[in-house]
Amino acid sequence: MSELDEKYETSLKSIETENFIDRIFYRPIGFRMACMLLRTRVTPNVVTVVSIFVGASAGYFFHYPDIINNVYGILLLVSANILDCTDGQLARLSGRKSSIGRILDGIAGDVWFISVYVGLAYRLSMQCGSNWFYAVAVVSGLSHLAQAYITDYYKTLHLYFISKEKGSEFQSIEQVSARHKAMRPGIYKVFYLLYRFYTLMQVKATPSLQRMLGLLSARYGDEIPGEVRIDFRRRSSRLMSYINLMTFNGRSIVLFIVLFTGYVWVYFVYEIVFLNVILAFTIVKHEKMCATFL
Repeated sequence: MSELDEKYETSLKSIETENFIDRIFYRPIGFRMACMLLRTRVTPNVVTVVSIFVGASAGYFFHYPDIINNVYGILLLVSANILDCTDGQLARLSGRKSSIGRILDGIAGDVWFISVYVGLAYRLSMQCGSNWFYAVAVVSGLSHLAQAYITDYYKTLHLYFISKEKGSEFQSIEQVSARHKAMRPGIYKVFYLLYRFYTLMQVKATPSLQRMLGLLSARYGDEIPGEVRIDFRRRSSRLMSYINLMTFNGRSIVLFIVLFTGYVWVYFVYEIVFLNVILAFTIVKHEKMCATFL
Protein backbone atom coordinates (compact mmCIF):
# COMPACT_ATOMS: atom_id res chain seq x y z
CA MET A 1 0.00 0.00 0.00
CA SER A 2 1.40 3.41 -1.00
CA GLU A 3 1.76 6.35 1.40
CA LEU A 4 -1.16 8.11 -0.30
CA ASP A 5 -3.36 5.01 0.07
CA GLU A 6 -2.49 4.79 3.76
CA LYS A 7 -3.34 8.46 4.20
CA TYR A 8 -6.67 7.88 2.46
CA GLU A 9 -7.44 4.91 4.74
CA THR A 10 -6.64 7.10 7.75
CA SER A 11 -9.17 9.68 6.56
CA LEU A 12 -12.00 7.10 6.66
CA LYS A 13 -13.84 5.91 9.73
CA SER A 14 -13.59 2.36 8.42
CA ILE A 15 -13.88 0.76 5.01
CA GLU A 16 -16.26 -1.78 6.62
CA THR A 17 -18.93 0.87 7.23
CA GLU A 18 -18.52 2.82 3.98
CA ASN A 19 -21.13 2.13 1.32
CA PHE A 20 -20.37 1.70 -2.38
CA ILE A 21 -21.26 5.23 -3.57
CA ASP A 22 -19.22 6.82 -0.78
CA ARG A 23 -16.20 4.66 -1.64
CA ILE A 24 -16.21 5.43 -5.37
CA PHE A 25 -17.43 9.04 -5.36
CA TYR A 26 -17.92 11.09 -2.20
CA ARG A 27 -14.96 9.91 -0.11
CA PRO A 28 -12.27 10.26 -2.83
CA ILE A 29 -13.41 13.83 -3.57
CA GLY A 30 -13.66 14.61 0.15
CA PHE A 31 -10.15 13.27 0.67
CA ARG A 32 -8.67 15.53 -2.00
CA MET A 33 -10.44 18.56 -0.56
CA ALA A 34 -9.32 17.64 2.97
CA CYS A 35 -5.71 17.36 1.80
CA MET A 36 -5.90 20.85 0.29
CA LEU A 37 -7.47 22.29 3.46
CA LEU A 38 -4.75 20.75 5.63
CA ARG A 39 -2.45 23.52 4.36
CA THR A 40 -4.89 26.21 5.55
CA ARG A 41 -6.39 27.35 8.85
CA VAL A 42 -9.86 26.14 7.87
CA THR A 43 -11.23 23.88 10.61
CA PRO A 44 -13.56 20.88 10.15
CA ASN A 45 -16.35 22.78 11.96
CA VAL A 46 -16.12 25.65 9.44
CA VAL A 47 -16.55 23.13 6.60
CA THR A 48 -19.57 21.65 8.39
CA VAL A 49 -21.24 25.06 8.77
CA VAL A 50 -20.68 25.79 5.07
CA SER A 51 -22.24 22.41 4.20
CA ILE A 52 -25.32 23.31 6.26
CA PHE A 53 -25.93 26.47 4.22
CA VAL A 54 -25.22 24.74 0.90
CA GLY A 55 -27.53 21.80 1.66
CA ALA A 56 -30.28 23.98 3.11
CA SER A 57 -30.47 26.00 -0.11
CA ALA A 58 -31.26 22.85 -2.14
CA GLY A 59 -34.87 22.67 -0.97
CA TYR A 60 -35.63 26.05 -2.54
CA PHE A 61 -34.90 24.69 -6.01
CA PHE A 62 -36.96 21.54 -5.40
CA HIS A 63 -40.18 23.51 -5.05
CA TYR A 64 -40.02 24.34 -8.77
CA PRO A 65 -41.57 21.74 -11.11
CA ASP A 66 -39.00 22.21 -13.90
CA ILE A 67 -35.95 20.00 -14.40
CA ILE A 68 -33.40 22.83 -14.60
CA ASN A 69 -34.12 24.12 -11.10
CA ASN A 70 -34.29 20.57 -9.78
CA VAL A 71 -30.82 19.88 -11.21
CA TYR A 72 -29.51 22.98 -9.40
CA GLY A 73 -30.97 21.58 -6.17
CA ILE A 74 -29.44 18.15 -6.79
CA LEU A 75 -26.01 19.68 -7.41
CA LEU A 76 -26.27 21.68 -4.18
CA LEU A 77 -27.27 18.60 -2.18
CA VAL A 78 -24.43 16.56 -3.69
CA SER A 79 -21.99 19.40 -2.95
CA ALA A 80 -23.22 19.56 0.64
CA ASN A 81 -22.57 15.85 1.10
CA ILE A 82 -19.08 16.20 -0.39
CA LEU A 83 -18.40 18.92 2.18
CA ASP A 84 -19.84 16.66 4.88
CA CYS A 85 -17.34 13.98 3.90
CA THR A 86 -14.56 16.57 3.76
CA ASP A 87 -15.11 17.80 7.33
CA GLY A 88 -14.86 14.30 8.81
CA GLN A 89 -11.84 13.34 6.72
CA LEU A 90 -10.15 16.66 7.56
CA ALA A 91 -10.82 16.06 11.27
CA ARG A 92 -9.23 12.60 11.13
CA LEU A 93 -6.22 13.71 9.07
CA SER A 94 -5.54 16.79 11.21
CA GLY A 95 -6.49 15.26 14.56
CA ARG A 96 -8.92 18.15 15.18
CA LYS A 97 -11.90 16.08 16.34
CA SER A 98 -14.42 17.58 18.76
CA SER A 99 -17.75 16.74 20.36
CA ILE A 100 -19.34 19.88 18.95
CA GLY A 101 -18.12 18.81 15.52
CA ARG A 102 -19.91 15.48 15.84
CA ILE A 103 -23.09 17.25 16.96
CA LEU A 104 -22.90 19.78 14.11
CA ASP A 105 -22.31 16.94 11.67
CA GLY A 106 -25.54 15.27 12.78
CA ILE A 107 -27.50 18.53 12.64
CA ALA A 108 -26.25 19.27 9.12
CA GLY A 109 -28.08 16.36 7.48
CA ASP A 110 -31.28 17.19 9.38
CA VAL A 111 -31.20 20.80 8.16
CA TRP A 112 -30.67 19.72 4.54
CA PHE A 113 -33.66 17.43 4.55
CA ILE A 114 -35.91 19.87 6.42
CA SER A 115 -35.41 22.22 3.47
CA VAL A 116 -36.10 19.33 1.08
CA TYR A 117 -39.36 18.44 2.86
CA VAL A 118 -40.55 22.05 2.85
CA GLY A 119 -39.70 22.41 -0.84
CA LEU A 120 -41.48 19.20 -1.85
CA ALA A 121 -44.50 19.92 0.37
CA TYR A 122 -44.87 23.40 -1.12
CA ARG A 123 -44.60 22.00 -4.62
CA LEU A 124 -47.27 19.36 -3.99
CA SER A 125 -49.58 21.81 -2.20
CA MET A 126 -49.41 24.15 -5.23
CA GLN A 127 -50.08 21.28 -7.64
CA CYS A 128 -52.94 19.72 -5.68
CA GLY A 129 -54.35 22.72 -3.83
CA SER A 130 -54.01 21.08 -0.41
CA ASN A 131 -51.93 21.99 2.65
CA TRP A 132 -52.05 18.42 3.98
CA PHE A 133 -48.71 17.75 2.36
CA TYR A 134 -47.03 19.83 5.07
CA ALA A 135 -48.34 17.34 7.64
CA VAL A 136 -47.00 14.52 5.48
CA ALA A 137 -43.64 16.31 5.39
CA VAL A 138 -43.59 16.45 9.21
CA VAL A 139 -44.26 12.70 9.43
CA SER A 140 -41.52 12.09 6.87
CA GLY A 141 -39.11 14.25 8.87
CA LEU A 142 -39.83 12.41 12.11
CA SER A 143 -39.36 9.10 10.29
CA HIS A 144 -36.04 10.37 8.96
CA LEU A 145 -34.93 11.34 12.48
CA ALA A 146 -35.71 7.88 13.89
CA GLN A 147 -33.97 6.15 10.99
CA ALA A 148 -30.92 8.43 11.25
CA TYR A 149 -30.32 7.92 14.98
CA ILE A 150 -30.44 4.13 14.65
CA THR A 151 -28.23 4.15 11.55
CA ASP A 152 -25.63 6.33 13.27
CA TYR A 153 -25.75 4.19 16.42
CA TYR A 154 -25.23 0.89 14.63
CA LYS A 155 -22.40 2.23 12.46
CA THR A 156 -20.62 3.78 15.46
CA LEU A 157 -21.11 0.54 17.39
CA HIS A 158 -19.50 -1.40 14.54
CA LEU A 159 -16.50 0.94 14.73
CA TYR A 160 -16.30 0.33 18.49
CA PHE A 161 -15.85 -3.39 17.80
CA ILE A 162 -13.02 -2.67 15.35
CA SER A 163 -10.88 -0.83 17.92
CA LYS A 164 -11.03 1.65 20.79
CA GLU A 165 -9.59 4.32 18.54
CA LYS A 166 -12.08 3.78 15.71
CA GLY A 167 -14.96 3.56 18.16
CA SER A 168 -13.97 6.50 20.34
CA GLU A 169 -17.23 8.29 19.45
CA PHE A 170 -19.33 5.43 20.84
CA GLN A 171 -20.47 6.50 24.33
CA SER A 172 -22.93 5.19 26.87
CA ILE A 173 -25.81 7.36 28.07
CA GLU A 174 -24.07 7.55 31.46
CA GLN A 175 -20.92 8.99 29.87
CA VAL A 176 -22.89 11.52 27.83
CA SER A 177 -25.02 12.57 30.84
CA ALA A 178 -21.96 13.00 33.06
CA ARG A 179 -20.22 15.15 30.49
CA HIS A 180 -23.33 17.28 29.98
CA LYS A 181 -23.69 17.80 33.73
CA ALA A 182 -20.05 18.93 34.03
CA MET A 183 -20.36 21.55 31.28
CA ARG A 184 -20.67 25.25 31.98
CA PRO A 185 -23.93 26.94 30.93
CA GLY A 186 -23.90 28.16 27.34
CA ILE A 187 -24.77 27.32 23.75
CA TYR A 188 -22.38 24.37 23.77
CA LYS A 189 -24.29 22.81 26.67
CA VAL A 190 -27.59 23.37 24.85
CA PHE A 191 -26.23 21.54 21.79
CA TYR A 192 -24.96 18.74 23.99
CA LEU A 193 -28.40 18.42 25.59
CA LEU A 194 -29.74 17.56 22.13
CA TYR A 195 -26.98 14.98 21.76
CA ARG A 196 -27.91 13.54 25.17
CA PHE A 197 -31.54 13.18 24.08
CA TYR A 198 -30.35 11.63 20.80
CA THR A 199 -28.27 9.06 22.72
CA LEU A 200 -31.13 8.30 25.11
CA MET A 201 -33.43 7.48 22.18
CA GLN A 202 -30.80 5.14 20.77
CA VAL A 203 -30.48 3.34 24.11
CA LYS A 204 -34.27 3.00 24.59
CA ALA A 205 -34.66 1.42 21.15
CA THR A 206 -32.00 -1.26 21.73
CA PRO A 207 -32.55 -3.15 25.03
CA SER A 208 -30.79 -6.37 23.96
CA LEU A 209 -27.81 -4.38 22.74
CA GLN A 210 -27.59 -2.59 26.10
CA ARG A 211 -27.67 -5.92 27.98
CA MET A 212 -24.96 -7.30 25.67
CA LEU A 213 -22.74 -4.26 26.27
CA GLY A 214 -23.32 -4.55 30.03
CA LEU A 215 -22.37 -8.23 29.99
CA LEU A 216 -19.22 -7.63 27.94
CA SER A 217 -18.21 -4.75 30.19
CA ALA A 218 -18.71 -6.82 33.34
CA ARG A 219 -16.81 -9.77 31.90
CA TYR A 220 -13.97 -8.06 30.02
CA GLY A 221 -13.98 -4.37 30.96
CA ASP A 222 -12.54 -2.35 28.08
CA GLU A 223 -10.52 -5.30 26.76
CA ILE A 224 -13.05 -7.21 24.65
CA PRO A 225 -11.29 -10.28 23.18
CA GLY A 226 -10.37 -10.19 19.51
CA GLU A 227 -12.47 -13.23 18.64
CA VAL A 228 -15.58 -11.59 20.14
CA ARG A 229 -14.92 -8.38 18.21
CA ILE A 230 -14.45 -10.28 14.94
CA ASP A 231 -17.59 -12.37 15.49
CA PHE A 232 -19.70 -9.29 16.20
CA ARG A 233 -18.37 -7.41 13.16
CA ARG A 234 -19.00 -10.41 10.92
CA ARG A 235 -22.64 -10.53 11.97
CA SER A 236 -23.05 -6.75 11.97
CA SER A 237 -21.68 -6.54 8.40
CA ARG A 238 -24.56 -8.71 7.18
CA LEU A 239 -26.98 -5.96 8.22
CA MET A 240 -24.96 -3.11 6.74
CA SER A 241 -26.75 -3.26 3.37
CA TYR A 242 -30.09 -2.59 5.13
CA ILE A 243 -28.54 0.13 7.30
CA ASN A 244 -27.09 1.83 4.23
CA LEU A 245 -30.57 2.20 2.72
CA MET A 246 -31.30 4.67 5.54
CA THR A 247 -28.20 6.80 4.92
CA PHE A 248 -27.91 9.88 2.69
CA ASN A 249 -27.16 7.75 -0.39
CA GLY A 250 -30.13 5.47 0.16
CA ARG A 251 -32.43 8.50 0.34
CA SER A 252 -30.85 10.77 -2.24
CA ILE A 253 -30.89 8.24 -5.10
CA VAL A 254 -34.66 7.82 -4.75
CA LEU A 255 -35.12 11.58 -4.28
CA PHE A 256 -33.20 12.36 -7.48
CA ILE A 257 -35.19 9.76 -9.45
CA VAL A 258 -38.58 11.12 -8.35
CA LEU A 259 -37.46 14.68 -9.12
CA PHE A 260 -36.62 13.68 -12.69
CA THR A 261 -39.88 11.75 -13.13
CA GLY A 262 -42.03 14.44 -11.50
CA TYR A 263 -43.73 12.04 -9.06
CA VAL A 264 -42.31 13.72 -5.97
CA TRP A 265 -45.02 12.31 -3.67
CA VAL A 266 -43.35 8.92 -4.13
CA TYR A 267 -40.43 10.13 -2.00
CA PHE A 268 -42.66 10.64 1.04
CA VAL A 269 -44.13 7.15 0.56
CA TYR A 270 -40.62 5.72 0.28
CA GLU A 271 -39.46 7.35 3.51
CA ILE A 272 -42.59 6.89 5.61
CA VAL A 273 -43.50 3.35 4.50
CA PHE A 274 -40.53 1.55 2.97
CA LEU A 275 -37.71 2.96 5.11
CA ASN A 276 -39.71 2.55 8.31
CA VAL A 277 -40.21 -1.12 7.44
CA ILE A 278 -36.45 -1.38 6.87
CA LEU A 279 -35.88 0.37 10.22
CA ALA A 280 -38.13 -2.06 12.11
CA PHE A 281 -36.60 -5.07 10.34
CA THR A 282 -33.05 -3.90 11.08
CA ILE A 283 -33.74 -3.29 14.77
CA VAL A 284 -35.36 -6.71 15.18
CA LYS A 285 -32.49 -8.49 13.42
CA HIS A 286 -29.84 -6.51 15.31
CA GLU A 287 -31.51 -7.15 18.66
CA LYS A 288 -31.69 -10.89 17.92
CA MET A 289 -28.02 -10.84 16.97
CA CYS A 290 -27.09 -9.10 20.25
CA ALA A 291 -29.22 -11.57 22.22
CA THR A 292 -27.06 -14.46 20.97
CA PHE A 293 -24.10 -12.95 22.84
CA LEU A 294 -26.03 -13.18 26.10
